[in-house]
Amino acid sequence: MIQEVIYIKVKTGYLYHIKDEYFDVVNDNSLMQNHEKGKKRPTYFTIEDKNILWFIPISSKVDKYEKIMNKKIKRYGFCNTIIIRKIAGENAAILLQNAFPTLERYIDHVHTKAGVPLKVPTGLQDEIKSLFKNMLGLKKRGINLFFTDIDKIKEKMLEEIK
Repeated sequence: MIQEVIYIKVKTGYLYHIKDEYFDVVNDNSLMQNHEKGKKRPTYFTIEDKNILWFIPISSKVDKYEKIMNKKIKRYGFCNTIIIRKIAGENAAILLQNAFPTLERYIDHVHTKAGVPLKVPTGLQDEIKSLFKNMLGLKKRGINLFFTDIDKIKEKMLEEIK
């Protein structure tokens, strides 16, 4: 019996979960783990970029990341690699520094609240996209703020598309 593979149509601005298979394929220990206490974690804010999707982890561990942010602010005067904002009425840490590229085939499911796909407010989407674009620009100029080797992973994803 041939099993049909169905891909989810991913849209910028929504939150998604990723399949475990992705972590096996990429084999990168610098990526955040996919499971915590039996739940699929974290959720990811998604940005479409041609054939690649960029996943930016969203964490509910606000206290943990607020401390990291405060250290960066104390040292550099600002922090634009982690931001804390409200999503669905709750504070969340948006971890731009942990972003990575992936493909639609590795999307497990859209994150829902009360059965409705959770969409990030437009103003926050714009802020995240702007900060992310800035981080990519800095990387091109030799200032890498990403925790993982996004170029290596992106190349691996583009190879899969061929």
